[in-house]
Amino acid sequence: MDINSVGATTGDASSSTPTTGFTQLTASASQSFQHFLDKTTPHLLYRWIAFVFIAVLYVVRVYLLQGFYVVSYGLGIYILNLLIGFLSPQVDPEVQDLSDGPTLPTRETDEFRPFVRRLPELKFWYSITKAFCIAFALTFFSAFDVPVFWPILLFYWIVLFTLTMRRQIRHMIKYKYVPFSFGKQRYDVKKAVSSESEDLLP
Repeated sequence: MDINSVGATTGDASSSTPTTGFTQLTASASQSFQHFLDKTTPHLLYRWIAFVFIAVLYVVRVYLLQGFYVVSYGLGIYILNLLIGFLSPQVDPEVQDLSDGPTLPTRETDEFRPFVRRLPELKFWYSITKAFCIAFALTFFSAFDVPVFWPILLFYWIVLFTLTMRRQIRHMIKYKYVPFSFGKQRYDVKKAVSSESEDLLP
């Protein structure tokens, strides 16, 4: 047996270390999870029903334990942050120069431009669901059950939510955009094509 064959055998043995196997397992699990997320993308209603179920489980557990108010407060601040990203346009009209690219229409005579969120719906759902799952897992560790007077945290969060939403609503009114698609007028392609064909008839 020559030295090269011994080195090749040693290299093959070292390449199949537990670290490499764990990395491959993690990559495979991540790929499978991403595939699952891609499959759930069109099922908007079922995704949000699953989120409501997880959120209710967390609320019931916190209510029964009568604790983990700091975890709930942190969860509320994170949800508020996600909500602002979900309601905000991808390009803020206040800081976007007109020469840099398309912005939201500010006048009725402006050309229609679809609303693009800074935080897409799927990422919003995934982030808020993951946050509730993490908070639910933290309720099993007594180290996170910090004693605190919870009405103060609740009052502070309500004040913060009110001020933030007021500023966001003022921003919507100022630049005339609505971050929701329901109730908006839709463009009927078939009707437009038929009307154009009628106009072309002699």
